[in-house]
Formats: sequence, structure tokens, C-alpha cells
Amino acid sequence: MAAQNGKDLLIKVDMSDDGQFQTLAGLRATRVSFNAEAVDVTSLESQGGWRELLGGAGVRSAAISGAGVFRDEASDERARQIFFDGLTPDFQVVIPDFGIIEGAFQVTSIEYAGAHDGEATYEMAMASAGALSFTAL
Repeated sequence: MAAQNGKDLLIKVDMSDDGQFQTLAGLRATRVSFNAEAVDVTSLESQGGWRELLGGAGVRSAAISGAGVFRDEASDERARQIFFDGLTPDFQVVIPDFGIIEGAFQVTSIEYAGAHDGEATYEMAMASAGALSFTAL
């Protein structure tokens, strides 16, 4: 697989809960991470004293974060609405040459910043709020 442009990693949000996704405008940096908690079932009988994990158990989760500048009023307004109303709409994460992750996320933080001689910026963090699906590209 060849190197890819970071700008091709897109975070999209369902704008009105009707399955119409729009890229969160103005994002300059995005990140997605997947986690799975391990369930330790090690006992005194574990071979050689090595840790044993229970396959298929534990809690899986995903986190999305992004940072950028304000550019699109509709998607900025939607992000604020999601946070202040505590909503968990569907998001899509488009990972180039890999696939699309889709599912419900909650916006867990929004930070706004601005310098007197620069643009207004924001950072957002989101946590998965249910099962996610994967579609290969």
C-alpha cells in the first residue's frame, strides 16, 4: 500500500438523522483509535505462569478526534447541537484505501481557541456509543 494524503481521512456526520452524511468542514487533523479491553483469566494453573486472556470478551470502543478551523456554518452548528443536546448520531470515518467505519458517536468535548492575530480554531473528541460497522473500500 502506497503512502496516502492525510487530508483523505474524513470524518462525516449525519446532518439530520436521515442518512445524509457531510464532512465536518475545516478539519485539518483527524485521528481514529480502536480499543479492546482484555479479560485476564490467568490462574495458578496457567502454563509457565503466562497470562491468559479470554477471547471474544471485554468491551470494544472507538474514539475519534479532530482539530481545525471554522469554515462551514451548517456542520459547525451540527457539532455544537450534538454536544449540547447529548445526541449520539451516526458518524462515518473514511480511511483511504482501507474502508469506512460507521456508527453512533457522542461528542465528548469541544474546545475553541483563537489568537488575536490568527483564525478561530476548534478541537473535538468523540466516543463510540454502540456497535460499529466496517465497509471495505
